[in-house]
Amino acid sequence: MSDSRAQLQRGLVQLGLSLSEQAQQQLLDYLALLQKWNRAYNLTAVRDHDAMISRHLLDSLAVAPHLLGEHFADVGTGAGLPGIPLAIAFPERRFALIDSNGKKIRFVMQTIAELQLPNVSAHQCRVEDWPLATRFDAVLSRAFASLLDMAQSCEHLLVPGGALLALKGAYPEQELSALPERYRVDACVPLQVPGEMGQRHLLTIRPI
Repeated sequence: MSDSRAQLQRGLVQLGLSLSEQAQQQLLDYLALLQKWNRAYNLTAVRDHDAMISRHLLDSLAVAPHLLGEHFADVGTGAGLPGIPLAIAFPERRFALIDSNGKKIRFVMQTIAELQLPNVSAHQCRVEDWPLATRFDAVLSRAFASLLDMAQSCEHLLVPGGALLALKGAYPEQELSALPERYRVDACVPLQVPGEMGQRHLLTIRPI
């Protein structure tokens, strides 16, 4: 067994996730593509392969127990995070990956094609321009500058009762205090990401 596969498997066990051999290979193939394209496209500042497993794959998959619904948007997806790892883990669910950066969306589209991920779609657009006809059970992001920005920019993407799932580092006390009263914080869950020492929190926010 390769060191990468062993590291990934240890992390999955710590997260309480059971993924097929095929899914694990797809996750590692995704990282290989990311490293290859990163040389020219500068998709991520993380260059070390082991760090990519924890900071990209396992960090994304730590959200898995908190996903409710069938149709999700990953806004500001960048190189496809957390959307692609989650889509590999949940092939029965659908993920729309949205980013305004053309280079990053081209990489995501290539990844979808090479890994044969029929439950993923890539969209180059600003989130404000998303067509209202398509809405989601939840909107995920680990890229928005603030919770207020995410709430105001992404609320229209949600079905009634849908949730915003924001990945943050340290507990964002100031950002939470800046949210208007019409947004309800349902949960703020500390995430334990295998191989990562820094703080990580997942916030679930709903418009009232």
